[in-house]
Amino acid sequence: MFHSASSPGQNRTPLPPAQSPALAGVPGPGRSGDPGGRPGKQRDPFFDNAKYLAIVLVAVGHTWATVKSDSRTLEAAYNVVYTFHMPAFIIISGFFSRNFDLRPDRLKRLITGVVVPYVIFETAYSLFRIFVGHSDDQQISLLSPWYLTWFLCALFVWRLTAPVWNLVRRPLPLALGIAMLASLTPGIGSELDFQRVLQFLPCFVLGLCMKPEHFHLVRRRAVRILSVPVFAVALAGAWWTVPRVNGSWVYRNGAAQDLGAPWWAGPVMVLVMFGGAVLLTACFFAWVPGRRTWFTALGTGTLYGYLLHGFVVKGVLYAGGFDMAALHGPLGSIVVTVVAAGAVTLLCTEPVRRVFRFAVEPRMEWAFRQPAGAGSGTGTGGTGAARDHSQPASPTPFRQWGSIARRRRESMRSIGDRRQRREVRCRPPRARHDRRDTP
Repeated sequence: MFHSASSPGQNRTPLPPAQSPALAGVPGPGRSGDPGGRPGKQRDPFFDNAKYLAIVLVAVGHTWATVKSDSRTLEAAYNVVYTFHMPAFIIISGFFSRNFDLRPDRLKRLITGVVVPYVIFETAYSLFRIFVGHSDDQQISLLSPWYLTWFLCALFVWRLTAPVWNLVRRPLPLALGIAMLASLTPGIGSELDFQRVLQFLPCFVLGLCMKPEHFHLVRRRAVRILSVPVFAVALAGAWWTVPRVNGSWVYRNGAAQDLGAPWWAGPVMVLVMFGGAVLLTACFFAWVPGRRTWFTALGTGTLYGYLLHGFVVKGVLYAGGFDMAALHGPLGSIVVTVVAAGAVTLLCTEPVRRVFRFAVEPRMEWAFRQPAGAGSGTGTGGTGAARDHSQPASPTPFRQWGSIARRRRESMRSIGDRRQRREVRCRPPRARHDRRDTP
């Protein structure tokens, strides 16, 4: 629940801002790490298009979950979609987190774009479950994400660890090893949905390791053609496994023992699901347009669609809307798919974003300390404290480091100039050519 490289389009995208998003990341709004989040920089439409199409698959998948029990074909399609739709978001989120560090401004965006929305929507979904769904579980716990809020919790953990993955020599094999160990550790529990955090971790690390050239590779015409039989084989394989394999593997939220499988099945399924996710995500990216389309602007608001569509799906479920027999046939599945895609599209539009911006993209300037030297003004009658201009403002650590580096560069440059002049003075004179010696 995916911003941020040069896209497979014709234009090269600048380096991403610190955060995404979310979902977007992720999905994620522009201030939270979407591509092109920097002022004056042009967004790459490929990533906005990919996020919009992925959020449509997320909403459709959540809707299919309520009507798939009577159709083996629909359940197979559901398993295929769940294999790659969240990994696609996560890979994009990781790609746009490549430059994330613990700088104060980036930590601020992480808090306002991920932590605060998580607290707000986890509380809102818990209250919705209690009062609208009449759930027997009356607890509201920020440590146990419910329904779709797990992604924000996971994104917070992944982003904080991004500097570590950028530091180690072989980050992807290490992340896969951690995910494999998590798959055979049932004692991890549901706190922060840590099983999902660890089992989806390789997808995020893969995004950190990717370069713009990789997106160009998967968007070639040959890959687009090959993706058709790949999706067909994946759907056929999923149809065959429906009665034979536990479908809960696609959620990546439990250890092998939790699913009634032998311990060795956990690491094996981690590798299988990761390989399937990478392959199907590449096929998905191959069909994402690289130009601006009618839904490109909607891709900047996918975090809104992600966080809000759950109320629609759960509301219809609590009201018994999915119990109608007509929705459990082939025609009903098509109707449910179209309605879900239309609803999440509406939730990504600008009017909806203006209404819910206070919860999804809060600015919260009041909650953070002002940077050093940023006074509040000294105008007549102003309420801010006047700055004492007789005393020079103490430089921040970043300015100190910058001035030190600048002095070192100037010193090295002057040393080089002196050395070059010394070599010129010590160089022996060239032998002059006397014309009288010429024949």
